[in-house]
Amino acid sequence: MAASPPAPPEAAVSTPPRIVVAGSANMDLVGFAGRLPRPGETVLGDDFVMTPGGKGANQAIAAARAGATCTLLGAIGSDAFGVTIKARLNASGVDTTHLRTSYGSSGVAVIMVDRAGENAILVNPGANSTFAGLSAAEVAVIADGDVLLCQQEIPPDTVVAAARAARSGGTRVILNAAPARELPAELVELVDLLVVNESEAAAITGTTEPDLAGLLTVAPRVVLTLGAEGARYADRDGRDETIPAYEVEAVDSTAAGDAFTGALAVAWGEGRDLVDAVRWANAAGAACARTVGASGSLPARADIDALAESQA
Repeated sequence: MAASPPAPPEAAVSTPPRIVVAGSANMDLVGFAGRLPRPGETVLGDDFVMTPGGKGANQAIAAARAGATCTLLGAIGSDAFGVTIKARLNASGVDTTHLRTSYGSSGVAVIMVDRAGENAILVNPGANSTFAGLSAAEVAVIADGDVLLCQQEIPPDTVVAAARAARSGGTRVILNAAPARELPAELVELVDLLVVNESEAAAITGTTEPDLAGLLTVAPRVVLTLGAEGARYADRDGRDETIPAYEVEAVDSTAAGDAFTGALAVAWGEGRDLVDAVRWANAAGAACARTVGASGSLPARADIDALAESQA
């Protein structure tokens, strides 16, 4: 396998890390009910909110609020949803200079949330499907970053191109392999840190249970998120540690995974040991779950630090 870029020194840096996110941007249509409907069933809801989301936009906002200088590469539609999405990104401190506008509809996610905070999500990609290829300017932005963060809500070829640009520029690559889909062989050679939940891990390895050994054939470092049980970190050097979750009263887990991943990218970009980075990211995910919504619930750095210190 191709050699990974060298890891940063295991010490916090004095300037904010430069995080580049290549990913999706959606408008989230969120309905709340006492429980999630079964197939073919209609359930009366309790409330409804409409808020900008998408894994790429969420993780970019999460990284910016967690203290990074963050740029989002992706595509929004020419509709009213696109205007709102871009406004939220700008207000959250995300650089949208290179965010494309594609004629037509923006991506839309239809989300159902129950009283326990569990959710079910249907995504229509819209403009995200048009984010194909990378311009010279986009490649330069990636090469100038400390960490590139990608997901799988944009075309696979674009993820590969972004990871290739990162490797050429010495930028580390984090892949949050969500939603679960087959990973291109070239991408496997370019990922420095893989972040997956249990279902995504099982889909990647083709097993009924997460197989860490199998995941470590995909990337030299793996973070397996375990929901209320916390997260597990493993690498090819033999390190394997489970990091417990923080205890909070969860009301909506919709963007908790994105808060976790964005904060993880920031902590790694700052030079933290990855187990410590996962611990801090756990606090970000827990802080996010205390608030309803997607991008609006992503926590500020002070909130992450406060929760991490309160349960140290």
